[in-house]
Amino acid sequence: MIPMLDLKTQYRALREEINQAVLNTLESTQFILGPNVQAFEQEAAAYLGVEHAIGVASGTDALHLALIAAGVKAGDEVITSPFTFIATAEAILYVGATPVFVDIDADTFNLDPARVEAAITPRTRAILPVHLFGQPADMSALTELAAHHDLIVLEDCAQSFGATFSGGQTGSLSMAGCFSFFPSKNLGCYGDGGLISTNSTAVAEHLRVLRNHGSWKRYHHSELGFNSRLDEIQAAILRIKLRHIDEYNAGRRRVARRYTDALMAIEQITPPLESVPGEHIYHQYTVLSPRREDVMSALQAAEIACAIYYPIPLHQQDVFAQTSRDQRLPVTESVASQCFSLPVYPELPDSDIDRIVDTIRSCLA
Repeated sequence: MIPMLDLKTQYRALREEINQAVLNTLESTQFILGPNVQAFEQEAAAYLGVEHAIGVASGTDALHLALIAAGVKAGDEVITSPFTFIATAEAILYVGATPVFVDIDADTFNLDPARVEAAITPRTRAILPVHLFGQPADMSALTELAAHHDLIVLEDCAQSFGATFSGGQTGSLSMAGCFSFFPSKNLGCYGDGGLISTNSTAVAEHLRVLRNHGSWKRYHHSELGFNSRLDEIQAAILRIKLRHIDEYNAGRRRVARRYTDALMAIEQITPPLESVPGEHIYHQYTVLSPRREDVMSALQAAEIACAIYYPIPLHQQDVFAQTSRDQRLPVTESVASQCFSLPVYPELPDSDIDRIVDTIRSCLA
């Protein structure tokens, strides 16, 4: 069986170091906002090229708290992608704002800046692009557009830790970047975890209050806050894995290149396009095919994992029915009807990649 992701191989390579770090944390009995959280925040900020990084309990919380810190509130509109995991738009609802879905670019699957501009209204407060599957969104166009209309830009970087756009790390290209460390991510912990990156000291200080029950000093609470703190054990694990993130991303790019070189010659399948000037880090390797069901059946029969991200766009989800049920986004809907993802992880052997490609080729011959 070829899995979508192999976390065991990665763990085994780091087992002694990770086990010792966990044991050291247990021995220290410092479990909440301890030295590993502080050190990881500093190390992550240095890697991302930002002044501040604030650890939180999940990627969803990162989005939620960043929207609050940006001043997004009830009655506001936030423009975002309909082709992403629900957490992106969920967080907008949490603050009482309205997610406004605009269609995506057919090549990158990210927000189309031209369509974003057409969706701006007097109620628009922010733009929330997603660096989907590790492909950076067009931040030059989006930030220029936001500046022209006096809007805030926040980045959903849940799938893009280590991806770059014009030489800058995703998460450093806006007011704040929101990261997830869900175990399957390129940089993943062994539970839930998240991070918010920013160059604003005022925003960072506000986020630290928000994540800790609205408290800036013990038993002093300046506003309604949340219990959303990155776990000390998870931070210890992330510190180790952060040192390998470039290696992991390079491994994913190796896998993607081999896939793409082979799949380009096969009719009825379209490999992902890597946009310039962004560097894709392939959290998912997602292709398009009008014969998706046939190909996926062939892969499954050959004991090769595959998956659809995402089969139902957000504007068609029941939870957004009041604002978007009748909306038609043809590019998003077309991509959702044809997309599927192949196994991708740094340790995936060339022989397995070739077997996957051969299975697809045989199916579509």
